[in-house]
Amino acid sequence: MKKSDKTNHLIDISFKSAAIKDPLKMDDTVAANYRGYVILDPDKDFVLKDETGKILENSCPTHAITFQNDGSNLKIHLDNGKCILCGNCQVKSPELIKITNKFNLAKKRRDDLIETFSMSVPFGKTYDELGQELKSKINKIFGRSLTIREIDAGSCNGCEIEINALNNSVYDIERFGITFVASPRHADILLVTGPASKNMERALKIAYDSTPNPKIVIAVGACACSGGIFGNNYATTGGIDNIVPVNVYIPGCPPRPQALLYGILMAINKI
Repeated sequence: MKKSDKTNHLIDISFKSAAIKDPLKMDDTVAANYRGYVILDPDKDFVLKDETGKILENSCPTHAITFQNDGSNLKIHLDNGKCILCGNCQVKSPELIKITNKFNLAKKRRDDLIETFSMSVPFGKTYDELGQELKSKINKIFGRSLTIREIDAGSCNGCEIEINALNNSVYDIERFGITFVASPRHADILLVTGPASKNMERALKIAYDSTPNPKIVIAVGACACSGGIFGNNYATTGGIDNIVPVNVYIPGCPPRPQALLYGILMAINKI
C-alpha cells in the first residue's frame, strides 16, 4: 500500500473505482454498523422506572438483561456472556440503550462479564498496534511463535468465520508470530467455540488434558461463555467453563477479529 493510502486509511479497489475503509483503523467512523459494547445512551434523556426496566428485561431472548429495584436505587445489569448482540433491547428501548462498535469486551473472569451499565471507554488502538504489542509479549514470554488449537464444541460456525478471518490477507495474524496447529499437543492456547454440546464434552476434556502446561483456554462467543442462545439444556452443557477451566472470555455473537486479538493479548498478560 502506498504511503498516501495509509495516511488516508483507505484501501483502493481496482474494480469500479470503489474504496473501503481500512479495517485496521478502529474508530467510530469504521464499521459503524458493527454491534459491540452495549451501554446506556449518554446523549439521550430518560427516566429509568419499573415499566422501562421490565420492558428492557423482557426484550432479551437470552435473559442477558436484568432489572433491579431495591427501593432506593434502580439498576440494569447486563451479562455480556449471554448477550448475542441481537439489538432487540435497543429496538424496544431506544431512549435507554446504545449499541456501540467497540470490541474490547474480553474479560479474565466469568463474573466480570456481568456489569451494571456504565460509560464505555474507547480502547483507542488499531489492529496493528494490538498485534505488535502481542508480538512483543509472545517473544518475551515464549521466545518463539504462539500456537493455537481451535476447537468447535458445537457452534453454529459464526465464530469460526471470524477466527478464519484472522488468517486472511487483511488481518494476517501470522505476522505477529501466531500460528494455528492441528493438534492440542502442539498448542499453547485452546480457542474454544460453541456451547459445548454433550457429544463434545469428552472430546474437549481430552484436548485439554493433551495440551502441555502452561496452557491457556479462551472461550470465544456468547455460546462458549454461557451457552448463549442455546442455554443449558439436554444437549448442551451451558458453556465450556462447566467442562474445563477458562482463562479469558470473549463475548459476542460472533466476536470480530479485533476482539479475538484483544482477548489473546489479555490471555498472554495472564501468564
